[in-house]
Amino acid sequence: MTRGEYFERWATLHGGLDPRTSIPVQAWLTVTFLLAKPLAAIRLSPDAVTVLGLLVALTVPYWVIRDQYLLAGVVALLAGLIDNLDGAVAILTDKSSDFGYVLDSVADRVGDVALLVGLGLAATNPWPAVGAALLAFLQEYARARAAGVGFTEIGVISLSERPTRVLVAGMFLIATWAAGPIWAQIGGWAALVLGAFGFGQVMWAIRSRLTG
Repeated sequence: MTRGEYFERWATLHGGLDPRTSIPVQAWLTVTFLLAKPLAAIRLSPDAVTVLGLLVALTVPYWVIRDQYLLAGVVALLAGLIDNLDGAVAILTDKSSDFGYVLDSVADRVGDVALLVGLGLAATNPWPAVGAALLAFLQEYARARAAGVGFTEIGVISLSERPTRVLVAGMFLIATWAAGPIWAQIGGWAALVLGAFGFGQVMWAIRSRLTG
């Protein structure tokens, strides 16, 4: 499969959104395409990649407890990268499945909690990060419930999609290693504020579409 064919298949699976219209999205998908090709070549299943990403994410709180903030941050970013690879492998191997979709969604939610709990454990006050984890769950739960009543399109890309949550957790954990726990605290509040705005955006979009 060529990169162009991969983009076309990705667009089909994401409500017709052409990744070539956005330079950052095109660049990111190019990276995941190149990294996923060797995995597809050895016929590694997308579900195995999903489980691997989840297992990596679950280690983040452990590294924080061990005061290994740099490692925790790097592992959080690695988990986010692996999370993108399962979809790429599914496209390249033509092994997309309904079960894989559900497994990926569950793994993403558990991974969100692991990363944000890790960020909270590094802070003096963990509750902002815990609140951000709750908002992340509510945002995706709202999307899932809306899909159950016919809301089938992407609708809105919020301020707090999963890549944002991964970046906040990873980068602020690395900042904590470099400059102290105040940065974990700032990261927790940043995740909470972004989560509140993101949840509000999604709920507004759902209300607008369903009551239209």
